[in-house]
Amino acid sequence: MKTERVPEVVLGVGAGIAAYKVCELLRLFTESGHRVQVVPTADALRFVGEPTWAALSGRPVATGVWDAVHEVPHVRIGQRADLVFVAPTTADLLAKAAHGLADDLLTNTLLTARCPVVFAPAMHTEMWEHPATQANVATLRSRGAIVLDPAVGRLTGADTGRGRLPDPADLFAAARRVLARGDLGADLAGRRVLVTAGGTREEIDPVRFLGNRSSGRQGYALAATAVARGAEVTLISVNVALPDPAGADVRRVGSAVELEEAVRAEYGKADAVVMAAAVADFRPARRASGKIKKRAGVGPDPIELVENPDILAGLTRDRAHPQQVIVGFAAETDHVLEHGRAKLARKGCDLLVVNQVGGGRAFGTEDNQAVVLGADGSATDIPYGPKDDLADRVWDLVADRLAAG
Repeated sequence: MKTERVPEVVLGVGAGIAAYKVCELLRLFTESGHRVQVVPTADALRFVGEPTWAALSGRPVATGVWDAVHEVPHVRIGQRADLVFVAPTTADLLAKAAHGLADDLLTNTLLTARCPVVFAPAMHTEMWEHPATQANVATLRSRGAIVLDPAVGRLTGADTGRGRLPDPADLFAAARRVLARGDLGADLAGRRVLVTAGGTREEIDPVRFLGNRSSGRQGYALAATAVARGAEVTLISVNVALPDPAGADVRRVGSAVELEEAVRAEYGKADAVVMAAAVADFRPARRASGKIKKRAGVGPDPIELVENPDILAGLTRDRAHPQQVIVGFAAETDHVLEHGRAKLARKGCDLLVVNQVGGGRAFGTEDNQAVVLGADGSATDIPYGPKDDLADRVWDLVADRLAAG
């Protein structure tokens, strides 16, 4: 019987206070069957000591180029790896990696690795936003490395802002997606993509709203898979109660008008826009300032509705550049392909993901199926399966069009 090869992961650890979180990430790797070689920098061991890494990984910790010299560790560790995952990645490590410096075992490993490399930065907001750091991130992404955007939250001391290391479970999910792609590589490296997810809510009064059943799972899967393929991802989240995908820059809005404003602010920088959010066609003409009360013996006043902006049609009309790829979604209950083709023609997008909803399908589920209609007349069937798989198939089609453009 053929045994499945155990993935070999190199877990690089930078010298940041967030190193304590990486202990949990290491546990997730080992408990799921991965072989992990921990390679900390010398200063990282000031935060979490060598015995901890050895106990959690079940292997000796590789700390220096002069250890076990006969095994040439500065070359062999990178050569054997299926994935190199560096967390926390400090500004110093990003700079060294971008400039090809190799003054310790970890930076040597980064130069010899021919597998996917993922950096999970963690630092103070000012350091992350510094032009030098941003230039280093852009350089690494242009070479095919995956650099996750840090999360927003509490930092060292009393400071709060962007620069927090994402939660270990989210980092692990990102790592698994990268490993699943294997040799397919980061085909969206250097690309900026904008994804919307969730469902708009149009307020009737401070308590009630008009909404829909979208959970945002498909949009979040699209964002997470784009990160795993190397893209710089902005995710506009519309009333979604899911953990943020590690590495995506998440913006939150509530209504269709707010969504349009957020999309318009970001779409000009995007190579691809995927409008997976379910947008209400109408909103109340007036929002009551207080809760509308039920009156005994008197029926409710009618609610006058006005049309919401057609965000997708507006984007295709005002493309940021001719090569920009725009993807829409259509949720239909009947005559799915007929309605889908009509919507594709009406909206003017490059691809339209058409799926049937209702009866327990699509909304709020872990799985989905769809037909992707192309403006070129193509139709791609995506069979029933995990939403991550559907997301990857959509990005395949987007990547083909970006490459052809």
